[in-house]
Formats: sequence, structure tokens, C-alpha cells
Amino acid sequence: MPRYVIERDIPEIGSAERDALRDAASKSNEVLAAMKSEHKNIQWEHSYVAGDKTFCIYIADDPTLIQEHSERSGFPASVVTPVRKMIDPVTAEADA
Repeated sequence: MPRYVIERDIPEIGSAERDALRDAASKSNEVLAAMKSEHKNIQWEHSYVAGDKTFCIYIADDPTLIQEHSERSGFPASVVTPVRKMIDPVTAEADA
């Protein structure tokens, strides 16, 4: 499945308390479970919280599922970007 980076504009998320982040994760998981029961292939890998944004990494059959999750969960998907390639420190060591 393709991987996506989802940029979410959420005011003050960077200063949210642990309980608020737990509640947000729980809501997202509820929606993902419902979508899975509907045979929709979407999975949340992890998110980074920074300032007034989150950057979430998802895998999904297509970006329409990302938008559906956004609408059902109430978390905006301000920008959805397909990941084309991944690099890491080991990339520098790899043979061409």
C-alpha cells in the first residue's frame, strides 16, 4: 500500500497534555477500526507533534481513505502528500 504524510493544522496541539493526546489517538483508532471492519485498507503508523501541526504517517490504498478518516475523526488533513521514496543514513552506504 502507498504511504502518505498528512499535515494537520491543529492549533496548540504542541502544548496539549498527555491526556488530550491519548484521547485524540483513541478517537483516531476508533475510526480506523470502523473503517477496517468496512474492508477499507488504511493504517496509522505514527505522528510527530510540532507547534500547531501534526505530521502523520499513514499507509492506505488511496488518498480518498485519508480524507474519509479525516472527516470521520474530526482531525483535519490539511495537506496529504504521497511518499515516493525513503532514505536514511544507510542510503549513503548502499550500492548504486
